[in-house]
Amino acid sequence: MADRAAARRLARFVVELTLDEVPADVVTKASLLALDTLGNALAASREDFGRAVLGVAERLGGPAESALLGSTARVAAANAVLANATLAHGLDFDDTREDAIVHTGCVAVTTALATGEAVGAGGRAAVEALVAAVEVMCRIGLAVPGALHARHFHPTAITSSFAAAAAAARLYKLTEDQLVHAFGICGSQAAGIIEYLADGSWTKRLHPGWGAHAGVLATLLARAGFTGPESVLDGTHGLYAAFAGGHDAARLDRLLESLGRTWELLELTLKPYPCGSIAQPYMDCAARLRERVRPAEITAIRCRTAPGPVPRLWEPLAAKHAPPNGYAAKFSLPYLVATMLVRGRAGLAEFADEAVRDAAVLAVARRVSYELDATIDYPRQFVGDVEITLTDGRVLRERQDRPRGGPDAPLTRGEVEAKFRGNAALVLPAGRVEAAIRAIDGLAAGGPLADLLASVTVSHP
Repeated sequence: MADRAAARRLARFVVELTLDEVPADVVTKASLLALDTLGNALAASREDFGRAVLGVAERLGGPAESALLGSTARVAAANAVLANATLAHGLDFDDTREDAIVHTGCVAVTTALATGEAVGAGGRAAVEALVAAVEVMCRIGLAVPGALHARHFHPTAITSSFAAAAAAARLYKLTEDQLVHAFGICGSQAAGIIEYLADGSWTKRLHPGWGAHAGVLATLLARAGFTGPESVLDGTHGLYAAFAGGHDAARLDRLLESLGRTWELLELTLKPYPCGSIAQPYMDCAARLRERVRPAEITAIRCRTAPGPVPRLWEPLAAKHAPPNGYAAKFSLPYLVATMLVRGRAGLAEFADEAVRDAAVLAVARRVSYELDATIDYPRQFVGDVEITLTDGRVLRERQDRPRGGPDAPLTRGEVEAKFRGNAALVLPAGRVEAAIRAIDGLAAGGPLADLLASVTVSHP
């Protein structure tokens, strides 16, 4: 039945969603997600990759309808999200939905703000769009947990255009039929391989920006009458067949049946460290072990892992022992464990290119190895398990079953605000940082987007 097509069911949820029916805790988490996402984007706007993508978006131009974050320029909404979503994901400091392994805020927040500004919407409508986008993106990824990565695709890249289309469709007021077509167009544009792992180059950073750009364009095309296949997700030649080798129809049906009743937004993990989310429980384990040992006492470090993360975080092991640059270090578990054991911290500074050449850290990183553990239910579990052998023969071990920042161990409001202040203060004066926090808090109550966007614009030298 066409009415049971996944794209149709998702589109119906999006166009019928109203914030009045969204639980208060979901709205609160949406505001935290917006705060976290914007802080990450502002911090990235001063980086080389950030300046590059902002410059390109500004040259692409278009009607001056949407702000570029961390800039004073205004461009067409589709070009704004190209830059803003890239910034929001570019430091790998953004949220994760574990089972799906997707990063949502970089697309959902930036698209809701850019298209909301373009149409003159208020904060409440932007929050509705944000929530819709997160729920769509998570479910598309949750239908095939681990399968996209296994076939060398970045799940955020594959799912991001659908999330952006969901947000944009709310604000451009598409009909259900038009959004179905927009989703169909999105599927034909989906892409994103993970070969960035080979050398730490920048393409992963661009994936949500390109996806958000594609999603906004798909929405505009559909609104103009352009068509796309309704069976885009679950058809014979659909996205799941092409990118995941098929899907479990019953699992997808359960995910779609839960729309409006189960809120995936509550399951998001907000990161305490700017690096791959799968690695972060290991880093917490290393931080606790550091309280009991000195690096000079360590002869070997053994980590237990599921097979799934090995190609991204562990192999080739010799290269992971000495990552070539700061971005590659974000996907090197030997480096991440070592920096916690030696320095006791992993902030943005620990991923500067010069920081990853620190001889003391690399000496410890070379002692890190791994073994496979079939009991770890990846990607449903992001487990950390670190065992250290000392020069006196003692063996110390720490295990952590979930990343901090998720529903089992959420970051507090104060911790999220502190993270935002630390990121935003890199480019904004203190008064503007506090103004941004107040403006984000007021969005769900109908506060104007103009106040928020005015607080986060800045001219870089």
